[in-house]
Amino acid sequence: MSDSAMIPLSIAVLTISDTRDEASDRSGQTLVDRLEAAGHRLAEKRIVPDDVYRIRAVVAGWIADDGVQVVLTTGGTGFTGRDSTPEAIAPLLDKRIEGFGELFRQLSFEEIGSSTVQSRCLGGISNATVIFCLPGSTGACRTGWDRILQEQLDSRHRPCNFANLVIPGRGTQDHG
Repeated sequence: MSDSAMIPLSIAVLTISDTRDEASDRSGQTLVDRLEAAGHRLAEKRIVPDDVYRIRAVVAGWIADDGVQVVLTTGGTGFTGRDSTPEAIAPLLDKRIEGFGELFRQLSFEEIGSSTVQSRCLGGISNATVIFCLPGSTGACRTGWDRILQEQLDSRHRPCNFANLVIPGRGTQDHG
């Protein structure tokens, strides 16, 4: 395939919330709308309560599914209540993408100031699947997608991108 054609990825979206349902899940829907507008495919969208083991079970299933190349989560990255996304996801990662959280917080600082330090968003790679955990606010999902993920999940972005790590024949499978 030509390097000039964007290769669509199969992306799963997980909303982590004790209170949201499909009708009120604006953050998850924002991610779905943006990934589809960018030319990617929605593999699946789910909502689970903020429970370490329920979150981990869904994401582990997607990591094991060859049909899912990217997992995006929204919610559960703060310090309040039952926020437990980092605790659920971190044990599943083969490698952490340290720069994702750092860059997200830098960009978020422009929008919400020092409150950004309360975001424990993270990224990583597991079984040739990239995983990005975003805060639960719609604004945070817009920032994460528009300012980081849109480029990093585009196979044409140079000098490097995460898309090429999950596309068969281009990615982590070839680098061992």
